[in-house]
Amino acid sequence: MSELINNSENRKKKLKELILKLHDGQSQESVREELLKSLSNVPYEEVVEVEQELIKEGLAETEILKLCDAHSAVLHGNIDLSKARKIPAGHPVDVMLKENGELKKLTASIRQLLEEIKNSGDKNLDQNILKLRGFFNNLYDVDKHYLRKEYLLFPYLEKFGISGPPKVMWGKHDEIRGQIKGAIELLKTDGIAAEELLASAEIVLVPAVNGVVDMTTKEEEILLPMSLDKLSDDDWYEIDRQSLEIGFCLYDPPQSWKPAGAPDDTLAEMNKSGGNIQLPSGSFSVEELLAILNSLPVDMTFVDRNDKVKYFSQAKERIFQRNRAILNRDVRLCHPPASAHIVDKIIDDFRSGRKSRAPFWINMGGKMIHIEYFALRNEKGEYLGTLEVSHNVQPYRDLEGEQRILSYKE
Repeated sequence: MSELINNSENRKKKLKELILKLHDGQSQESVREELLKSLSNVPYEEVVEVEQELIKEGLAETEILKLCDAHSAVLHGNIDLSKARKIPAGHPVDVMLKENGELKKLTASIRQLLEEIKNSGDKNLDQNILKLRGFFNNLYDVDKHYLRKEYLLFPYLEKFGISGPPKVMWGKHDEIRGQIKGAIELLKTDGIAAEELLASAEIVLVPAVNGVVDMTTKEEEILLPMSLDKLSDDDWYEIDRQSLEIGFCLYDPPQSWKPAGAPDDTLAEMNKSGGNIQLPSGSFSVEELLAILNSLPVDMTFVDRNDKVKYFSQAKERIFQRNRAILNRDVRLCHPPASAHIVDKIIDDFRSGRKSRAPFWINMGGKMIHIEYFALRNEKGEYLGTLEVSHNVQPYRDLEGEQRILSYKE
């Protein structure tokens, strides 16, 4: 088999034969053994080319989708990444890899908790199920990771004629989304016993976890190295600029990335363009509006009409910490499972018009925190979303006497 080592065409031919053997029903173990004997390490770009060729030759994308996990398992650890480009900090690929790291930690926590339930049975089961629901709510954050691939990365690959593998991967994304949703629904079942939960877990929960982890392998061994080869720095910069609109997955990049010679950041660009925000009673530049919002002594979070978190203020002393990983996330998944039904009720009341405000107040660390939700509506009364405003009112409660403006001192 030495003739395969340095011959790309022969290598791809052999790889295609091995994948088709999986299609014909041969076991992963026997195919993997043949792969190790004949090919050793396969360059990542050849795996993509073979998938593309199989689709062109008539193998249905649905069949490739069925084979996807099998041939990824066979290839895992045998893909040559030695030619992959180095990744600078903050680059979109660096962000995706960091997100994958968080996803792997989360799936490990899910597996550990399932093992604890297996060992403890019905003891503390209600509490453990709530923890599992919280974990799977967080796991659904992978949706944003997949959306950035689907709407920002895949269109660039298609420009290079690479369309088959992204379609297959998109199909896997949808499959994983469905599995996670199914897991969350299962964990809402009232009165489920430990034995029943564990039996269902093998059918619903574990496949969702495995699907997420397997996808990280497909990305790290094939998709991302190949994308780094194909896309220019300008392409990646455009992906980076648009990423915030979709949001990040369980990870908030601590630094931004910008290639040499790239234009100023978005805020500076908007100010330069003279695009003031004109309101009925005046106008702001983007820079001015940002300064105003971040100077108000309150925390604000905006949830749009589709129940997605779209904005939060960044005052110096926030009461409830936020990071950009929550952007474009369903607001229900940003709350503990035990209170998610209350969030549902508030949104339903706002959307229907039954209510327009929902105030709460709590004692927290010696502070009196006032939290109020406001329904936002346009001039026609149509629901636009919800604004959450949190405020430490303890300093106001402590006021005595008066302090007039004439008493101001430098």
